[in-house]
Amino acid sequence: MAGCAPDPVRSPLRKGGEAMLNGLIWLVTEIARGFYHIGYALSHPGLWLDWSDKEALIRFLYYGGSVQFFFAVLDIFIVVTIAGLIWRPFMWRCVRVLEGFANVVGRTAAWAGLIMVAQQIIVVFLQSIFRLGEISLSPLGVGFTQSVGWYAEGLKLWNAAVVALCVSYAFVQGSHVRVDLIYAPISYRAKRVVDMFGALFFMMPVVVLVWMYSWFFLWRHLITPKVSASDKLDLLMRKARIVKWNVETIGFSPDGFNGYFLFKILILCFVGLVFLQAVAFFYRSFLEFSEGEESAEKYLDRDTLGAGEEAYEGTH
Repeated sequence: MAGCAPDPVRSPLRKGGEAMLNGLIWLVTEIARGFYHIGYALSHPGLWLDWSDKEALIRFLYYGGSVQFFFAVLDIFIVVTIAGLIWRPFMWRCVRVLEGFANVVGRTAAWAGLIMVAQQIIVVFLQSIFRLGEISLSPLGVGFTQSVGWYAEGLKLWNAAVVALCVSYAFVQGSHVRVDLIYAPISYRAKRVVDMFGALFFMMPVVVLVWMYSWFFLWRHLITPKVSASDKLDLLMRKARIVKWNVETIGFSPDGFNGYFLFKILILCFVGLVFLQAVAFFYRSFLEFSEGEESAEKYLDRDTLGAGEEAYEGTH
């Protein structure tokens, strides 16, 4: 009797099951290795923080956007979450610290809007009325001279700083733009479930992907030879022998603003702040779900316009 032919239905199912099992084993293994990587990085800081050593710089560059870094951050999130589940006051403390950090950064960065307006007024007056081509500043006796066009194009940096650094602050204050299709009429606890789901499966994955690409996007404009997210560590370590700083200072015009690498740094700041706020929002939503409506907006530090202006709160 001839050998039995493989079942055409069960074979793909078996392969799919094996793939899922292998994926689960890989996930558990990487989570476990994440704790090892955290310990190793903390016990050997010179291997990635001593930038006088080009190999240390390359390690910092590679691991900053690597799978290992992702699982190290995931491990910290898991440990903090478990600790918070065991002791709820600790989770509330995390919420207050993260939201407080967002408020401090946002309230400070908001002054960039005033600087932008003042700089625009100065540029208009000096260029259109006094017909000056350059502006010289000498803070603390250190001269700094640039063309009026440089300052005019530099206004975009202040605007970018407001957007990037005030994003989580706006979220805490409830001033972000949102479109409620099914959210408004559902119950209090259902809203908290939606918030937890959105923070865990929308906010966090998106900022992780943006970080992975933005990290190498920044470094491609800071050092030479160029690096890529697809480069392996071995290849990068071979490049370490010829690595040198090459900060990009090319403007859109000959006398225009040339600090565009600062925008790339702001992208990473934006991503980091959104990730921290996603963690805080997830924790707050969980705590408010668990403790009920009496914990709504507990410890929430929101700006106020003063007595009698309650109708305008959240519109600024």
